[in-house]
Amino acid sequence: MSALNTLFNTASSIAKHTPLKNVLSQTSHDGSDNSSGVRTVNNTFTKMLSATNMLPKSAQSVVLTQIFGRIVPYVGTTGVVYETVTPNKVVVSLENDKRVQNHIGSVHAVAVTLLAETATGFILGVNLPSDRVLLVKSYNVNFYRPLKKGQIGAVATLTDEQRQYILDTPKGDMVIPCVIDDRSSDKKASSDKDPITVEMTWAWIPKAELKARRDGKKDK
Repeated sequence: MSALNTLFNTASSIAKHTPLKNVLSQTSHDGSDNSSGVRTVNNTFTKMLSATNMLPKSAQSVVLTQIFGRIVPYVGTTGVVYETVTPNKVVVSLENDKRVQNHIGSVHAVAVTLLAETATGFILGVNLPSDRVLLVKSYNVNFYRPLKKGQIGAVATLTDEQRQYILDTPKGDMVIPCVIDDRSSDKKASSDKDPITVEMTWAWIPKAELKARRDGKKDK
C-alpha cells in the first residue's frame, strides 16, 4: 500500500470514528485562523476536513484532493488541487497545460467554469447542515483576456454573516463570487482587471424536499 493510500485511509478512519472537533473552526490545513462566532456544521465535508487537519501539514493538500476527488468523482479526474479549504475560504488550482486548453492555446472555458464551481461549491458545502443538499442554479463567466500558460487558481470566500445566513435558512440561494488568479502573469504588465470573473449562484434545499420531488410528490 502506498504512503498516500495509507494517509487517505487514516483520514477516513478518523472521520468515521471521531466526532467533529473544534479543529475545523479554529485552524485550516494551511494554518490560518478560522475562529468566529458562527457554529461549525457536522457533515461529510467537515468530518473529512477535520480528520485531514490531524495529518502532517506536508500531506494535507494531497490527501484533501484525493478525498474530495472521491466525493465528487468527475472533479477527481480533472487535476483540480485543493490547496485551502476552510469555512470562510476555499482555494483550488489547476495546471494550465495542454489537456485543459482550447484551440488557441488558452485555458478552456469549461476548465475555468469547473474550477470556479469547485471553489464556490465546496465553500458552501462545508457550511451546509447535513439535512440539506446544494445545487448549482446559474453562473456568469466573463473573459477579459486569455490565460495561456502556468497555473491558475480560484478563490471563493464567505463572510461570517453569509455563513450564518446559510445556517439559519433551510431553503435559499446565494451568489458566491470567485476570483480567478492568473499566477504566472506579470501583474505589473497586465491590466488592473482580473482576466476572468465568475459569479456562481448556488441554491440549497432540504433533502426531504428533494426526495419528495424525485418521488413525484409536490409541495402542497
